[in-house]
Amino acid sequence: MKTERTQAIVLRRTDYGESDRILQLITPLGKRSAMARGVRKLRSKLAGGVELLADTEVLLRPGKGDLLILGSARMVQSYREILGDYDRLMLSYEVLKLIARGSEHSDSPDWYTITKEVLMGLNDPQTSLALTKAWFYIHYSQLMGDELSAQRDAYGQPLTPEARYRYDVGEKALVPYESGDITANHVKILRLLSERPLHVARHVSGLGDYLVVVSATAHQHASVD
Repeated sequence: MKTERTQAIVLRRTDYGESDRILQLITPLGKRSAMARGVRKLRSKLAGGVELLADTEVLLRPGKGDLLILGSARMVQSYREILGDYDRLMLSYEVLKLIARGSEHSDSPDWYTITKEVLMGLNDPQTSLALTKAWFYIHYSQLMGDELSAQRDAYGQPLTPEARYRYDVGEKALVPYESGDITANHVKILRLLSERPLHVARHVSGLGDYLVVVSATAHQHASVD
């Protein structure tokens, strides 16, 4: 593999030896693993660029096998506002864990895009936590090849504005249900979130009353527990 200069978000850090760390990174080029030599030393030039909850420009050099060598690291953006909100912090850790897991199965550059969008949303107090959570689970499911259909029900019939639905865990789809908690407005939001970036969806008004159900539905479908 040739030397690469790219943006990266740290998914996981593992101490190695006396002063090194092995980093699991998600980048626009896909997932990368890199050795950060001496990063735990007090005067390491790499230390400030390999923090969690940050977007970093890294230089990756060939190493042994798939383990690259971190040549340089410069923080581009910190998502430190997340640290001040416990619920946002917990979701950020879950997102990093799931991205690390999901990218093992599909080495797509879209994992980086999703990670960055979610961290930006969590870092912005004006972006609803429920909205960010729903958006993440919807796009996580898409990249895992298990998209929740907001067009047809479990029986292949088009979703209609006058009907009500519930999410069926066994079918992994919406099913008609007279007293279901999913209405046409919930379906519209599911479609919106599946088709638009989070930073665009956050500006759409009138979502608040529906996000609890939408977020719960997206979470159920993602099957991450």
